[in-house]
Amino acid sequence: MSVLVYTESENGKFKKNAAEVASYAYEVAQQMNTTATAIAINTGDSESIGDYGISKVLNVTDEKLKTFNAQAYAHVLKQAAEKEGAKVIILSSSTDAKYLAPMVTALLKGGYVPNVVAAPDSISPFKVKRTVFSNKGFAHSKLKSEIKVIGVSNNSFGNKENKTTANVAAFSPSLDGNIFGTTSVEIDKVAGKATIADADIVVSGGRGLKGPENWGMIEELAEVLGAATACSKPVSDLGWRPHGEHVGQTGKPVATNLYIAIGISGAIQHLAGVSASKVKVVINSDPEAPFFKAADYGVVGDAFEVVPKLIEKLKEFKSQST
Repeated sequence: MSVLVYTESENGKFKKNAAEVASYAYEVAQQMNTTATAIAINTGDSESIGDYGISKVLNVTDEKLKTFNAQAYAHVLKQAAEKEGAKVIILSSSTDAKYLAPMVTALLKGGYVPNVVAAPDSISPFKVKRTVFSNKGFAHSKLKSEIKVIGVSNNSFGNKENKTTANVAAFSPSLDGNIFGTTSVEIDKVAGKATIADADIVVSGGRGLKGPENWGMIEELAEVLGAATACSKPVSDLGWRPHGEHVGQTGKPVATNLYIAIGISGAIQHLAGVSASKVKVVINSDPEAPFFKAADYGVVGDAFEVVPKLIEKLKEFKSQST
């Protein structure tokens, strides 16, 4: 009996969150005195996940699974869990994983706890700490079901190396055509830029930028920092930026190491969606902007003066460091 962890990948490579959930699975396995097994789908370098304590990888290679399909992937995880006798299944809190986890839980007739931020408080009974009320509080949840599905909150547990030699074994689940209820016809993705989900730093702009024609400095700052760009809901509603960049409670949640908000006042829905970020910096000309109360660092000033100077100083610093 092992702990099973779903390690997400894209274009044959593990996503950033794969290392974190693998690290978490290893910690749970240690507490349960067992081993951690990963399920990897169409991943080329599967053995590399052994760096985070994974001793076995079930490697699935199937063209039908090239594009994420929650229903089909749920059946893959169900069969992998049954094969390994896994009673604990670990996933991330990515958009795909949040779609997938309830389906896996239903198929296995288990219990699911999302937004978990720490290793289990205890194994028997199985208790975990998770965020509640849009990250405003914590709850200690007890899972009484035999099968336990855990969704690890992004950027909460961290990547912890525990170098292990991973034994990679081919796994061929039964994929009946009926489980493919939907198919993706076309997927459009922005290429060559850091994504909000994977970025360590996010630079976000609001209505304080006055119009889409001023977004160049947001993109330039993001480029200097190696960051992803984002925006507030009003900005995407106005059509200044694509809806895929909208972050907040009603958009994409952000749990980065650094979140920089420029010209964003800090509506409660926006703050709820970015509060899991470790360091929050706000630049705003209004000293009464609500965001200042939630920020770790704040700059009261005109973004059109502050941001160009910040870019200049960052470029100067980078040139001296190389």
